[in-house]
Amino acid sequence: MQITSKFTIGVHIIAALEYFKNDYSMTSSFLAGSVGVNPVLIRTIMTELKDAGLIKISQGKTGIALAKPVDEISFYDIYKAVDCIDEKGLFHFHENPNVNCPVGRNIHKAMDKRLSNIQASMENEMKNITVGDVYSDIKREMGIK
Repeated sequence: MQITSKFTIGVHIIAALEYFKNDYSMTSSFLAGSVGVNPVLIRTIMTELKDAGLIKISQGKTGIALAKPVDEISFYDIYKAVDCIDEKGLFHFHENPNVNCPVGRNIHKAMDKRLSNIQASMENEMKNITVGDVYSDIKREMGIK
């Protein structure tokens, strides 16, 4: 089980947009330098963030900006925007348990609801954490109030 790095990159992009908003014109190349990845990946994730209404992208001087305050952008918003998991969910079950085995025959029934509950709990927790929380921690680490 692993959520892709697109999630943490999405959080990084939004935190960087907040931090540098008054000092630099935001571009995918600038953000790629902060994140440490190829600008193509940044553009892909930015498109997803834009489609979710989290950022605005325009040509020229305004460049890339937040569509709403960081305190209103939850981890869950980013998680859903960048499609960290597929339609099957967070947990991927092995495809062919042996139906002739009593464990193989019943493992899905015994685990599916539990795994679904774990994913729902995680997603509910993500709804309570914002990029603003992360941004506050970044500022505190830098000695900025």
